[in-house]
Amino acid sequence: MKRSEEITMQYFAFLDKHIQEVLSGSVPEFMELNEIAGQLAVSHTHLTDTVKKEKGQHPCYFYDEKIIHEAKQMIADSNQSIAEIARVFTYDPSNFSKFFKKMTGTTPGAFRKNSKSI
Repeated sequence: MKRSEEITMQYFAFLDKHIQEVLSGSVPEFMELNEIAGQLAVSHTHLTDTVKKEKGQHPCYFYDEKIIHEAKQMIADSNQSIAEIARVFTYDPSNFSKFFKKMTGTTPGAFRKNSKSI
């Protein structure tokens, strides 16, 4: 396996673990990309360049996608309010709604309503 593939795999494995740690409350907030690079023992620039080369997108794209995937599941599958879910994801509720809408094209409330009617 090429080193670039190994770094990319480590990044995705780290993201999955880290997001679950934040959601479980064992880690207080999401790490910045430069902190993740440090955990993987590579520079921020090297991590960015490597993931872009291997996957065609900036590492933050995948980070946000994974967060949105988890948020969608929680919104659809739980009875927690959107504000409570936002706090689980360490967001202020209005910032969470803006982030969610930017990523999905719909608000968290509209997403929940549509997921319940399916």
